[in-house]
Amino acid sequence: MAAWLAALLALHSSATAGAVQAAAALVAALVVAVLDAARCRAALCRALRAGPRRSRQGGATTPGTIGSPADDSHRWAGSIAVAASLGRPRWIAVAASLGGARWKAVAASLDRLRWKAVAASLGGARWIAVAALLGAACGGSATAARVAARDAGPVAALVARAATVEADVVVADDPRALTGSPGRPITYLVAVDLTGMRARDPAVALRLDVRALVLGNDPGWRGLLPGQRATVTGRLLAPRGGDLRAAVLSVKRAPALRGRPPWTQRVAGDLRAGLQRACAPLPGPVGGLLPGLVVGDTSRLDPALAEDFRTTGMTHLNAVSGANVAIVLGVVLFLLRWVRAGPVLTAAVCAVALVGFVLLARPSPSVVRAAAMGAIGLLGLAAGRPRAALPALGAGIAALVVVDPELAGDPGFALSVLATGGLLLLAPRWRDALRGRRWPVWAAEALAVPAAAQVACGPVVAGLSGTVSLVAVPANLLAVPAIAPATLLGVAAAVLSPVWPSGAEFAAWMGQWPARWLVLVATVGARIPAGAVPWPGGVWGAVLLAVATVALLVAVRRPLVRRLVAVVSVGAVLGTLPVRLLAAGWPPPGWLVVACAVGQGDAIVLPAGPGRAVVVDAGPEPVPVDRCLRRLGVREVAVFVVSHFHADHVGGLAGVFRGRTVAAVVTPDWPDPAGGRAAVTRAAAEAHAPVQPVTPGWSYTGGGLRLTVLGPVAPLRGTNSDPNNNSLVLRAELHGRTVLLPGDAETEEQDALLAGADPGALRADVLKVAHHGSAYQEPRFLDAVGPGVALVSVGLDNDYGHPNAALLARLSRAGARVVRTDLEGDIAAVATPAGLAVAVRGVLDAG
Repeated sequence: MAAWLAALLALHSSATAGAVQAAAALVAALVVAVLDAARCRAALCRALRAGPRRSRQGGATTPGTIGSPADDSHRWAGSIAVAASLGRPRWIAVAASLGGARWKAVAASLDRLRWKAVAASLGGARWIAVAALLGAACGGSATAARVAARDAGPVAALVARAATVEADVVVADDPRALTGSPGRPITYLVAVDLTGMRARDPAVALRLDVRALVLGNDPGWRGLLPGQRATVTGRLLAPRGGDLRAAVLSVKRAPALRGRPPWTQRVAGDLRAGLQRACAPLPGPVGGLLPGLVVGDTSRLDPALAEDFRTTGMTHLNAVSGANVAIVLGVVLFLLRWVRAGPVLTAAVCAVALVGFVLLARPSPSVVRAAAMGAIGLLGLAAGRPRAALPALGAGIAALVVVDPELAGDPGFALSVLATGGLLLLAPRWRDALRGRRWPVWAAEALAVPAAAQVACGPVVAGLSGTVSLVAVPANLLAVPAIAPATLLGVAAAVLSPVWPSGAEFAAWMGQWPARWLVLVATVGARIPAGAVPWPGGVWGAVLLAVATVALLVAVRRPLVRRLVAVVSVGAVLGTLPVRLLAAGWPPPGWLVVACAVGQGDAIVLPAGPGRAVVVDAGPEPVPVDRCLRRLGVREVAVFVVSHFHADHVGGLAGVFRGRTVAAVVTPDWPDPAGGRAAVTRAAAEAHAPVQPVTPGWSYTGGGLRLTVLGPVAPLRGTNSDPNNNSLVLRAELHGRTVLLPGDAETEEQDALLAGADPGALRADVLKVAHHGSAYQEPRFLDAVGPGVALVSVGLDNDYGHPNAALLARLSRAGARVVRTDLEGDIAAVATPAGLAVAVRGVLDAG
């Protein structure tokens, strides 16, 4: 509970009130640790008062209860680790020795030292309080110093004025590309250290040592290595709340580079680039996944695959963490012990390997945490002393948070620490319990490890994502055998790339097979119905799950309660299944059209046979449209129609193409926006799908569907929006019903349709309301269509004021049933024997 509370408060504080409150979260965690440790003192006193027990078989002393599985000392082991990392009072050593010793080993000295042990235990809380206060003081002081340096210096005044400055920076991490929608430039986020700054108004020249974030659109930022010095000109902006950076620097031009990065970073950069080159020939999403597994490079990772990893609780595999460090160091240790190296040499070689891997993977919070813990363990190895995992973890956390308080608010750091704590505290006990039930050793270990990690991380993940994954444990269990081979082969590919490119490609080719298994697990797991259950988000949702988890762990110790919990859990899981699984299913029989909930954009699906569909537009992002097509069971896209090339209609085209056969692509005969057209052409070429610009009269027939292009009747120029007013206008006929899809046609194209198209062709049972329900609608066009159902594809709380309230009211007065994707999710218009109906995610609503 102490660890969960610390993580939750730190994350919440960082997000709402700044990093100062993150230090307060550390104080809260340490106070909880003190309260937990008080139970330790009480348990020790009770045991000392009880003395050794006598055996029924002859009076010999038997092992006491301290340190046994029934004892509750394991519950406060995390508190001891934190206290031990800040200062090692003698009572901790006494308690630790008693926890693992038999009573007969101390019985001889109890009479003489009993009062001393009791006195030491009574004074233990005082030492813990001192350690807690010292830790809180260190953390608070470090955070306060950083906040003071940020707010009291001259940089804050320049930020308040949004001054334009020339700054000297040192790149601190690899630039991160924020992929914009088609036609929009990529924005690069670059963490930097500001070393100097010059401004003209007011005239000032500063020498600095503060952190900042650069936002730049110039391609010159791509590929810069940590340690690279540069001079940039840009405008200062305020950082977001809770960010300890001094400023955000918005830069329009390329950086002026000064010198070269350090040789260590150049070598690491060459290895990372070599790994990318070795993985480039790999097919499908594997080529983007393997660099993420090995060094955390997700620049080429398929967004839809990344979403699958999130759904199945496997996101940690895309970021380098303690598991990667353990795998690499484990191989190094095995080789060193095979050659019988001594402890000092072993520690030295492992330290070199550790530093090299950190440089290769970049020092992200999870890597830094794992490296710090490993470094402490190596010191113990070099000194010839046994390593204690919990004290090493506690020492690493305390040191890192004191040095860099911003880590306290990093979700990845919190999850990494919690997962490690779960593996240290829960996994061994659960493994032993399973072995006690005659499970094979390998099976007990395989189940205990992912279960412990998931239970430890569950509350924080639920607070951050608002969901609880029911497939995370089995998915991670299935993924375990592939992680180590993929990591080791990927590291081999990176190391071989500078000296033997062919060998690097062979290693990457070998590494693709375990990576393919991970892709299969994630993809199949993400498609399991109700695999992720909605849960209250935020701090209170996380606290609720933490309390429920603790209650469940305590309750299952009693057989009767365990059976009751099992029954209730099964009932709760069945109760959370969507109605569509128990009733009509999704999509509903007789569906005519589905408007996918893709946010502020369009993605429309028309059935064209079993597993086949015509898809009109793809929305702004790949993941939502891919999810929608999965839910509909679409495996083949007969025709992908692009109504026009705006980003909210083609930004998600990768989600349409992912894992499906696309037979043809149809576009309007209009060139703009050029970026959107180029993106569609490129995606179609990669899928070997022909692209055909079409005009009125083009049609497609298949699977009972007939699709006809009605407009644009003629090219329109000089309108309110030429791309919108040259949208393809489509008429679909299916099951004796008609659907009209006018894209983003505004008043100008609607007037042209009224003048040039057959009036009867505009009449439709279902209308996809043009341009997300904007106010630019021709009333005569709406009257000519006369729909019974009006589908509005729109994003919730968008910046455009869509949909227009007056337009919705007019449609309703005309007798149309108006439904919106921002309020209902995926929406289907359905032909039933009773007439036209609307289905929302499978819950049939006739009308």
